[in-house]
Amino acid sequence: MKYVSTRGEAPETGFAEACLAGLAPDGGLYVPKEWPRIEPARFGEPYADVAARIISAFAGDAIPEADVQKICREAYASFAHQSVAPLTQWGPDSWLMELHHGPTLAFKDVAMQLIAKLYDYLLARSGETLTVVCATSGDTGGAAAAAFAGAKQSRLVILHPHERVSPVQRLFMTTTGAANILNIATDSDFDDAQAIVKSLFADRAFARTVNLSGVNSINWARIAAQSVYYATSQAQLRGAPIRYVVPSGNMGDALAGYVAARCGLLTGGFEAVCAVNENDALARLFNTGRMTRTAAVATPSPAMDISVPSNFERVLYEITGRDAGAIRHTYAAYAQSGDAALPDGAQTKLSCSGLSAASINNGETLAEMERFRKETGWLICPHTAVGTALARRLPKKDVATVVLATAAASKFPETVAEATHHDAPLPPRCEALQGRGEVFERLPSDLGAVRARILEFAR
Repeated sequence: MKYVSTRGEAPETGFAEACLAGLAPDGGLYVPKEWPRIEPARFGEPYADVAARIISAFAGDAIPEADVQKICREAYASFAHQSVAPLTQWGPDSWLMELHHGPTLAFKDVAMQLIAKLYDYLLARSGETLTVVCATSGDTGGAAAAAFAGAKQSRLVILHPHERVSPVQRLFMTTTGAANILNIATDSDFDDAQAIVKSLFADRAFARTVNLSGVNSINWARIAAQSVYYATSQAQLRGAPIRYVVPSGNMGDALAGYVAARCGLLTGGFEAVCAVNENDALARLFNTGRMTRTAAVATPSPAMDISVPSNFERVLYEITGRDAGAIRHTYAAYAQSGDAALPDGAQTKLSCSGLSAASINNGETLAEMERFRKETGWLICPHTAVGTALARRLPKKDVATVVLATAAASKFPETVAEATHHDAPLPPRCEALQGRGEVFERLPSDLGAVRARILEFAR
């Protein structure tokens, strides 16, 4: 398996290099040079076995199959549900895909637990040590901290926007006590933090000095790992056509469904609706054919408070027929002015991709949390509520609608209480978090300050 950059000016590379590098040297995102054909999941097939088949297909001969199987089994052994991503019915032809049974109660665990073990395996083989950096709007940081805490070959730097994540989300990333983790709270929003991370990767001298890598959803291994639960959901519904509703910020989760479809894992066809909050850049992009940058606003669903959906670049690369020149031109215009039209014909092709997007406002989100509780007796997180609210709007079709339940309600107790007047306590396995001391550092949203602190940490 070889990997290429969406911007076409980086050399082809292998699976290990694409995963460990994160961002391509030309600023693009890695994608497989050719899509592998993968046998769909079978009904009842264990999740770790499906994951091993899919990761092996993307890895090619980079990792022996037996080693991939061992990595996958270890990655999912800590999940509270043996199915890892079970489906629960909440209405006629309507299901939740529960992605919050991992250590930090969020869907990011599904990929991050695997990535951390994959990194340690690859780095031990080469004798390298990496500095892994990630920007987080809430859940990625906690999942990364839980996965990389104590890793032998990696040190982890987390950038989160100060006071823009829930207190419980912050606890998951600030209480590991691990010496190999540095948590930085930046005086900015997520988009500024993500821009700092991208600038760090673009500084090739700095990247070489600290051996920089990333685990944001721009990392190909994240996308590959997330494609697994699309395959298993298809198997659980025995191949029936499915319409997915995906709470979306950086668009990595929806892209994973698109990837699953391209690889033959979805036998019932592919349709995924990206559900976004009042930060509706993705919905405007789909509906107008223009990429426009606006400042992110705070909402009850903070992990989705993103105005620059980075993974859209991979979708655009595919629908333009892998025209790297068009990608470079579009993103250069966007970087310069914050506004760019999609290439000619791209919006029409986008409408045929199976992907679409729509937004839910703050009031609708809170009202949906209470409506869902009254109808089912269950508490859902505000991100999941964005998805279920949008699912109710969609036209009736002869398909199963699967909403991705991206986090447990207990990660957002203040918002749950506001919306439903009910408590959402942490499960017993996570209660100890609240008695631990937090460790994080506050820095200005300044590239130089962040770079200097990482250099010090890496030494």
